[in-house]
Amino acid sequence: MRIALFEPEIAGNVGAVLRLGACLGAAVDLIEPMGFEWDDRRVRRTAMDYIDHVTVTRHAGFDAFRATIGASRLLLFTTKGSHSAYEFAFRDDDILLFGKESAGVPPVVADGCDARLRIPIRAQVRSMNLATSAALALGEALRQTASLPD
Repeated sequence: MRIALFEPEIAGNVGAVLRLGACLGAAVDLIEPMGFEWDDRRVRRTAMDYIDHVTVTRHAGFDAFRATIGASRLLLFTTKGSHSAYEFAFRDDDILLFGKESAGVPPVVADGCDARLRIPIRAQVRSMNLATSAALALGEALRQTASLPD
């Protein structure tokens, strides 16, 4: 299972997702451009020493990333999703895609996904933090596929 971040803007969020990937065994794809320099100290500080335990692949853009996914399903997590992540049947080769913090993904990217999923939240609030959303989504996907580490 992989986590993909589309044009992430906040170094700390990327660091937290890298740490998540390291802990739960998920590779992380970063779709550029990013809103910070890759060598930003905030990435390493948030990921701490876990960054050496996760497979990270950087892609020059969405098309370059899309060319790497093979037969895996690309699942977009969005507040505009039509299906709850808790009612969706995950597969162990799924790729969980998250949009940039300020704007999500453009329609052309959303249209290229196999499903649009949402994490149910209270109506009074707009959205969750990117890293928190990734953790909830990955945890549910791994739970369903029995792929959680021992």
